[in-house]
Amino acid sequence: MELTGASALVTGGASGLGRATARALIEGGAAVVLVDLPGPRGEEAAAELGDRARFVAADVANEAEVQAAVEAASALGSLRVAVNCAGIATGNRTVGREGPAPLDVFERTIRVNLIGTFNVARLAAAAMAATEPSTGSVPGGPETPERGVIVNTASVAAFDGQIGQAAYSASKGGVAAMTLPLARDLSKLLIRVVTIAPGIFETPMMASMAQEVQDSLAAQIPHPSRFGSPAEYAALVRSIIANPMLNGETIRLDGAIRMGPK
Repeated sequence: MELTGASALVTGGASGLGRATARALIEGGAAVVLVDLPGPRGEEAAAELGDRARFVAADVANEAEVQAAVEAASALGSLRVAVNCAGIATGNRTVGREGPAPLDVFERTIRVNLIGTFNVARLAAAAMAATEPSTGSVPGGPETPERGVIVNTASVAAFDGQIGQAAYSASKGGVAAMTLPLARDLSKLLIRVVTIAPGIFETPMMASMAQEVQDSLAAQIPHPSRFGSPAEYAALVRSIIANPMLNGETIRLDGAIRMGPK
């Protein structure tokens, strides 16, 4: 799909995977709305990314706030791409030293990671459905009419959930599970849906860990034995957008890691 003159919406766009993805989409010719929680990071990210970046504060699970972000993106050009990078990571054993895991933590994790992803996908898809199809192709391939591409973010925890990850794994497993039905739902509207399941990536959360913990985690990755770079996630997003046959699939981006119990 051609990005020049189009717009994109990226949640979690103030840092990490979202910020790298926004940069890659701008480099590809799109105008991008960064969606993140209120605070200076979003404005700083938009300023650093230049004139084709805008920041809109929103809770991804809030319908009105996400709708406002979608409208802001549509005002910059035909909305062609939505990338869901916003999420939270929580950890609680089902029964720990202080008793059962807090139910409100489980509910919040599902609300942000799963309900928030669906909320953004459905509202972005409605805006994409109102646009005229765009025609694109890979070199040597047939031209394919499309209205848009939605890229969601799961995690290897969707498949290899560790001790204490019941809530996080459930939320990311739900993202992976809804990928195919979303793609089928939106196929007649010429909208594709693909999910990326990252392994261990360089993010602000990882950077806050002690160096010995980071080294231990990196050593578990078969090849390359290092954390993934947000730029590598962003490169896969660009590949998904470019290739019209990628649809309804969850792609692990993890250096062949399979997480152990802990």
